[in-house]
Amino acid sequence: MTVDLTTTNVLLGILATISVLEVLAVVALFAGGFIMFRRLMNVIEAIEERRIAPATARLNDILDDVKAMTDVARRATERAERATATGWWNIFRRA
Repeated sequence: MTVDLTTTNVLLGILATISVLEVLAVVALFAGGFIMFRRLMNVIEAIEERRIAPATARLNDILDDVKAMTDVARRATERAERATATGWWNIFRRA
C-alpha cells in the first residue's frame, strides 16, 4: 500500500506561504511604525522650537524679574528688622 502525500505537501506549502506573508506583514508594520515615530518626533521638535522655546525664554525672564524683586524685598525686610532691633524709635520718645 502506497501513501499519497500530495495533499499534505500542498497544505504544508500553503501554510509556509502564509507564514512568509505574515512575517512580511509584521516587518511592514514595524517599518511603518518606525517611520511614523520619526515623523512625529520631527513634528514635536518643530513645535518645541516654534512655541515652547520662546515661551520658556519669556518665563525665564519673568522668573529673573521675580527673583530681583524678592531680593529687594528681602533686603528691605532685613533693614527693617535691624532698625527695629536697634530701637531707633526710642530717639523720638526722649525728645
